[in-house]
Amino acid sequence: MRPTVLLFDVDGTLVTTGGVGRRALEIAFERSFGRRDACRSFRLDGMTDRAIVRTGMQAIDIEPTEALIDQVLVDYLVVLSEEVAAAPDATYRLHAGMAETIDAAGARSHVAVGLGTGNIREGARIKLERVGIYERFAFGGFGCDAEDRTALIRRGAERGASLLGAPLDECRVVVIGDTPRDVAAAQAIGAECIGVGTGSFSAEQLVAAGATRAFANLASPGAMEAVLGVLR
Repeated sequence: MRPTVLLFDVDGTLVTTGGVGRRALEIAFERSFGRRDACRSFRLDGMTDRAIVRTGMQAIDIEPTEALIDQVLVDYLVVLSEEVAAAPDATYRLHAGMAETIDAAGARSHVAVGLGTGNIREGARIKLERVGIYERFAFGGFGCDAEDRTALIRRGAERGASLLGAPLDECRVVVIGDTPRDVAAAQAIGAECIGVGTGSFSAEQLVAAGATRAFANLASPGAMEAVLGVLR
């Protein structure tokens, strides 16, 4: 069977968090610069953490040096841990079909199951440990690998291929995501993209953006098979 690398996005794809990430960013900006409104003039969907902080700083007329971005992200992780711990179960959940798909993929020796997310690694850990699935991902491409989403997706694909002991160009790479930015990053590295309409964009919008296939969620008929490359 063809070696396969799966890269799952986090926010809006694997989980809905009730906005804990945005709140943590707003509080981190307030602690650093006395402003909670820095990220309210643009959409965060599909952006990397560093890109969000950089854009937020520019929005409030602060020069986004690497040191200041690092400072905001350190504060962000502290607040994120608090916000995730306090979030009610009703607003913080794993999306339908995700656990089953991850389990099915993990049972196949030719499949490497990883993350492809704009979250910095520690942020992804905090968010996914809340729903008990972080340990199921052996590797990933993260927002701390690159500020550009295409670059971090490529890094995740490289790590997955290495784990399988196969050249990347011989692997089937599949990005599972909920935004057009996920689709664009997948296309840029020649990967497939399975879209899920569990975030701010519908399955139809993701197909229009170029997703290979898209579903309301991974519990939809044919969705798991599409991710795994199994013919029905």
